[in-house]
Amino acid sequence: MSREGEIAVTDGVTIDESDLEENFIRASGPGGQNVNKVATAVQLRFNAAGASGLPQPVRARLLKIAGQRATKDGVIIIEANRFRTQERNRDDARDRLIALVARAAEPPPPPRKKTRPSKGAVERRLKAKAGRSAIKKMRGRVERD
Repeated sequence: MSREGEIAVTDGVTIDESDLEENFIRASGPGGQNVNKVATAVQLRFNAAGASGLPQPVRARLLKIAGQRATKDGVIIIEANRFRTQERNRDDARDRLIALVARAAEPPPPPRKKTRPSKGAVERRLKAKAGRSAIKKMRGRVERD
């Protein structure tokens, strides 16, 4: 259950509305004359470093997954300008942030177990290499006796 002013992402992971900051900027692209007059694009800033609803391991994975969208101060910036209306761009930016946090909330995959090829597989590989080598040797010049 999410309280008022919180966005529930998964169990135990929430985004507090106070950690979000939205700025509306002019968008490029379609929109005709309207694009020059109305600030429809959204720049969503999420203070991940200071977010209280994120456990520490999720916060670390989130900043790693965010890549260039994260600043050195731990603020994630998402720009949305796909749509012509402010409201749809705002929803798009929030949805993208929630998807990013949900991806960071997933547990990391288990570490890879090192395996060795079987003795038969090694023998088959070496036999195939020897066969290819023999074929290529036959492509050489023919010598007269």
